[in-house]
Amino acid sequence: MTLHAHDQLLLVVADDMNRSTALLQRYERTAGVWKTVGERVPVNVGRNGLGWGIGILDFPHPDSDPIKHEGDGRAPAGVFALGPVFGYAASISTRMPYLQATPDLVCVDDSLSAAYNRIVPVRPELTFGSFEWMRREDSLYRMGVVVGHNRDAQAGQGSCIFLHIEKAPGAGTAGCTSMAPASLAAIIRWLDPDKAPLLVQIPRQRLPEAQKQFEGIGE
Repeated sequence: MTLHAHDQLLLVVADDMNRSTALLQRYERTAGVWKTVGERVPVNVGRNGLGWGIGILDFPHPDSDPIKHEGDGRAPAGVFALGPVFGYAASISTRMPYLQATPDLVCVDDSLSAAYNRIVPVRPELTFGSFEWMRREDSLYRMGVVVGHNRDAQAGQGSCIFLHIEKAPGAGTAGCTSMAPASLAAIIRWLDPDKAPLLVQIPRQRLPEAQKQFEGIGE
């Protein structure tokens, strides 16, 4: 996949691989130049920090860095496509493809299931031992964005990764990236499928490598 096809980017930078908080900055490319959009906002990543995930770009990193695995409490580091948007309401303010989280919708995190890392309605023909409801009893998934991590569903490499509403400021996640509702709503309104938006999520030590791929970000 060519990176020239992408003109929107969310840059999430944590101080190191074990930090559960980070800062997010939006960027948009115009005439070949990446420029900031809006202000930097605080976000939460995995309660155990970051682990290198499976995205659209192999990112250089030390062999000693953690690798993302199912249930490790780490959010995936790397470069990932974004979408669709999802939420509890029948529709929300977004240009992205939208998936309503109906009461029968689940995301499967059972790596032995054929539906691993997929969002599917509960059906008798689908079998899985572990999943999470997309329409929760709380507001965390009232709106969110699917992160394209491990799209080939490699067993045990991590599943059901989203941008979603935070439980509380500074509260680490099971592996997603969470933030204040107003910050997430602004992102969802801004995302444009025609600009093929990306999430670049990295520790600060890897920012120079990201800047080689996306000149002008993080400055």
